Amino acid sequence: MTNFQKYIRFQTRVVHIGNVPMGGEYPVRVQSMTNTDTLDTKATVEQAVRMIKAGCEYVRISVPGMKEAENLRNIKSELHRKGFTTPLIADVHFNPKIAEKAAAIVEKVRINPGNFDITRFRSLIAVCKKHGTALRIGVNHGSLSQKIMNLYGDTPEGMAESALEFVRICREEGFHELVLSLKSSNTRVMIRSNRLLVEKMKKEGMDYPIHLGVTEAGAGEDGRIRSAIGIGSLLADGIGDTIRVSITEDPEFEIPVAYSILQSVGVRITKTEYISCPSCARTHFDIQETLRRIREKTSHLSGLKIAVMGCIVNGPGEMADADYGYVGAGKGKVMLYRKQERVKKNIPEENAVEELIRLIRDHGDWKDPSSV
Repeated sequence: MTNFQKYIRFQTRVVHIGNVPMGGEYPVRVQSMTNTDTLDTKATVEQAVRMIKAGCEYVRISVPGMKEAENLRNIKSELHRKGFTTPLIADVHFNPKIAEKAAAIVEKVRINPGNFDITRFRSLIAVCKKHGTALRIGVNHGSLSQKIMNLYGDTPEGMAESALEFVRICREEGFHELVLSLKSSNTRVMIRSNRLLVEKMKKEGMDYPIHLGVTEAGAGEDGRIRSAIGIGSLLADGIGDTIRVSITEDPEFEIPVAYSILQSVGVRITKTEYISCPSCARTHFDIQETLRRIREKTSHLSGLKIAVMGCIVNGPGEMADADYGYVGAGKGKVMLYRKQERVKKNIPEENAVEELIRLIRDHGDWKDPSSV
């Protein structure tokens, strides 16, 4: 594999968040946020369980008041009673006392430096140190402090400095269980801000993990595309240790989108990946139906990359990094590849899918669906 093909990640320190560490060589983590009333323990727990079962590795919960902060203990206790130990993150904006209360209960607290009283910040750090609680300094483009606005405006520079102002205090206090995030609904601002943050961290000898997300991304296709552009661009740069896809849908539906983004960038492989061409006049078989049949029979083979290509003109070259390839060889004929090697040719189309499965079996990459 060439250096261009190899995924090179900005090396961050490991931050311990409950039983799910982040950063370093650990996988890029996936998280989401509940949208229930935090005082409704039953509803919040039920939603959290759906999120966890979908693959959520951190569950973030909004904590607007002290009663909600106190109820985090009941939510955490009930999740543990049901056998779920996924770390919880309290999302606190304005009140330092609420943040301190939450930090004594859950595994991580998120604050927004744009509306958090910096004079009380050292007190929060002390609570986090006492309880082993991690902290996310989460900047939002739409809520920068007046001080930052006066100095930098609502610019990527301002977003980076908003986070680093608080990080420098943490360093003075010897506290390093930190995660940073710079979010915006504008993907260009979000991308540029995070790239700038990494540049500034390197200059100051910092290596804190980064949380990626596009805020208010929307719903449906719009939200998915906007998230893929913002998050995916930075992941491709090697930036990002945890992601949240913020779409206007129930939170459990964010998780598959997140894993798809991670897989598309080659950061975290969790399912079978398919490469297929759109087909053209050179294609002499129904590529859409063939891809459907191959997916139906192989979608449980997580980690494999399978190509379905219409013809030999571009097919073998475009699928060069696939594990297995199905390539049209003319009317009614198919060639099969393993890696870049053609291993079977002129197979009748009606037998080709089964021959592909046989090839996968012969090379030890097959698993029965019931065993997965």
